[in-house]
Amino acid sequence: MLAPVDLQVVILCGGFGTRMGSATETLPKPMVEVGGRPLLWHIMKGYSAWGCRRFVLCLGYKGDVIRAWVMGGRHISGDVTVGPRGARAQPSADEAADWQITLAETGVNTTTGGRLMAIRRHLEPGAPVFMTYGDGVADVDLGALFAHHRALGRHATVTAMRPRSRFGTLDIAEGGAVTRFREKPLLDQRVSGGFFVLESQAFDALRADEPFEDGALGRLADDGQLAAFVHDGFWGSVDTPRDLAGLNALWNQGERRWLHGSS
Repeated sequence: MLAPVDLQVVILCGGFGTRMGSATETLPKPMVEVGGRPLLWHIMKGYSAWGCRRFVLCLGYKGDVIRAWVMGGRHISGDVTVGPRGARAQPSADEAADWQITLAETGVNTTTGGRLMAIRRHLEPGAPVFMTYGDGVADVDLGALFAHHRALGRHATVTAMRPRSRFGTLDIAEGGAVTRFREKPLLDQRVSGGFFVLESQAFDALRADEPFEDGALGRLADDGQLAAFVHDGFWGSVDTPRDLAGLNALWNQGERRWLHGSS
């Protein structure tokens, strides 16, 4: 049984997903499917396994597709919150019947910093939130992440992942002999994998005309207010059609660690 961490979860769902090619011509990236379910469902399901039931979706590019999915085909404009025990959202029709989902219109061309600024009014005043992107899943221990965040006392914590090389790597000796070949190894450098914890003070560092990643995170780091939580487990970021195919292959093999034991 996972220890519950009942925080609101903010998911950035508004990007164009340009590197996905034709897959995002009619769908926003969070709605591409893994195992017959939208990627967004997988992300929300992973959080709900830890007791997170309140979601704020930052909509932008083709947000109407996400609205239709949540609202069971009904089209309602503007910001709206559905469930639990209210208007039944389509993804809440099964085991996730107690999800509360806020659909927040944040604009098509808005920066990630601007999206987060736009949804602040939907958040519990003064309370920390989880925040992530609508294109990645992981088996992050959210209880340990939140405990680490609180122990360090920073305004924000980012989950630090080890990406896998897209290419095989070579160790080459003097003279040209290959001494070792590794097929797509994990890289040593850590990167941001999303899965943030943000205190309300972190939102004060946002600027509407800046990406969250280029502006606020840099300022938080400069001020000593950004911590890192190291994650060495599974991480699947969907940036290209190949990434999506890889996640579907894992699903078909029964490898679904990002759901934390759920199915």
